[in-house]
Amino acid sequence: MIPNQKPKFNLGSDSKPEKLLNTLKDQLLDPLAKELANTVQWKFLRGVSQHNSDLYPIAITGKGSPILLLHGFDSSFLEFRRIVPLLKNHHQLLIPDLYGFGFCPRPHNVKYGPNSLISHIEAFLNLLAKDSPIGLIGASMGGALAIEIARRNHKKVNRLLLLSPAGLTGRPMPVPRPLDQLGVWFLSQKFVRKSLCRQAFAHPNLSVGLPEEQIASLHLSVPGWGRSLAAFARSGGIANYGSPLPNQPINVLWGAKDNILNETQKKECIALLGKHLEELKECGHLPHLDLPKVVADRWLSSSNNEQ
Repeated sequence: MIPNQKPKFNLGSDSKPEKLLNTLKDQLLDPLAKELANTVQWKFLRGVSQHNSDLYPIAITGKGSPILLLHGFDSSFLEFRRIVPLLKNHHQLLIPDLYGFGFCPRPHNVKYGPNSLISHIEAFLNLLAKDSPIGLIGASMGGALAIEIARRNHKKVNRLLLLSPAGLTGRPMPVPRPLDQLGVWFLSQKFVRKSLCRQAFAHPNLSVGLPEEQIASLHLSVPGWGRSLAAFARSGGIANYGSPLPNQPINVLWGAKDNILNETQKKECIALLGKHLEELKECGHLPHLDLPKVVADRWLSSSNNEQ
């Protein structure tokens, strides 16, 4: 564990996400996170970037057939830091921040909702995945987005691995003003960030220290974080993306100690996913952080089975 000290961030004066991340990455306490942050490239996305200065981050590392990794709600590309070393010698890993999340720029007067997220992911697909089909790994909300991307791009996506997928069932729940702002305020509180971070792991007393808490809140420094989060809440969020399942091969890993998704959501997903779902006993909501080797092994063994 890291000694009991509060991490201090020197944010500098430049508000551009690119400059902000360059400042913050050297202050990261987790060496895997720092290594991953150093692989970030900034891309102009046709149809998404409103101005030449609107550049969107994506971590690119490794070699081999490509995998696009999609993180969860109010998170960033750093969520995949522990699985990257286990996959990068076998695959090229493409890890964007989702639109309106992580270290993406937050333009004014745009919509932050499901359609914008999907357009943003597809823009990266069109830019980077031209020569061969791509695999998708989606965590939590990223799992629902992976399913929708696979349905829309069946020739470009060859298989999926979903990690505790959220948003597969239910219905959109728009949050009206001013409750959207209240939610943003709540999620900005340090004690809430710490509590949610701990809640996501199966064994927080062993797994969560200052590096994990730092990463869970680092992206809150991006200008517009609260504005885009509130707009996303007003959109109703991601819901009912699970049916029909796409035709590509799907594997699903679900933590038996998941304290983020409730029992109703779990039962609905089991009913939807059936034989595709494997429950991991000593795992919470984040299989790729609790059990990264298991997740990597499942992906690599599936790759070998297809050859």
